[in-house]
Amino acid sequence: GVLCQFIIMPMTAFLVGRKLLLNSGSYGASLFLGLCLVGCSPGGTASNLVSLIAKADVALSVLLTSCSTILASLVTPLLVKLLVGSTIAVSGWALCEATARVVLLPVMFGMVVNAKAPGLASRVSRFTPFASVVLVSLICGGVVAQNSAMFLQSSTLIPLILGSVLSLHVIGFLVGYLVPRWGLGFSEMTSRTISIETGMQNSALAVVLARSIGAPAVASLPGALSATAHSCLGSILAGYWHGRQQ
Repeated sequence: GVLCQFIIMPMTAFLVGRKLLLNSGSYGASLFLGLCLVGCSPGGTASNLVSLIAKADVALSVLLTSCSTILASLVTPLLVKLLVGSTIAVSGWALCEATARVVLLPVMFGMVVNAKAPGLASRVSRFTPFASVVLVSLICGGVVAQNSAMFLQSSTLIPLILGSVLSLHVIGFLVGYLVPRWGLGFSEMTSRTISIETGMQNSALAVVLARSIGAPAVASLPGALSATAHSCLGSILAGYWHGRQQ
């Protein structure tokens, strides 16, 4: 599952980005970087809820999300540098530093609070899911609003960006199911879980990373649109699987 996450999505983002975004004008290189950041990000926590609705293996989903999130501190910067380093000047050290700050430090802080003050952690955990949704919505909405001028100036970019983001996630869901199910002979439940984990990314991390490394504002746009795209696609897929026998 982790291999699918960090092989299928980065390669798909690279291929789709080079085909649709890289040569699309002055914004092309930044959009290409943004899409690769999405593809190289770890699994999103919303995948756990989607796995529950889809009658997949929720325990496996939580485990895969946790593993990919922890590994992201090293794997995400390496993959981004490998994929876009020959096209765009990106500092590998800046990526490592930003990823560790955004991913590793909050996880470590949460573990310390849970260990030292479990009562406080229990009370706070009642509100954090809603707060997370609000925060991600504000981040993504702000990115789209910041780039509204670009949409008005170049309407041809809108279908290209949306098509790239949707293609990335659709291919992720599809290949993430076919490889374990048909290629490796895993169970239906396990294959559904890996598909969801592969197709759903921590898009908010891609947005934050794009800003942390000093990329142009437009580089955050694929991540902002991805947050909505993979949630909608994952919900549709979960609804389909929920009503279908395994």
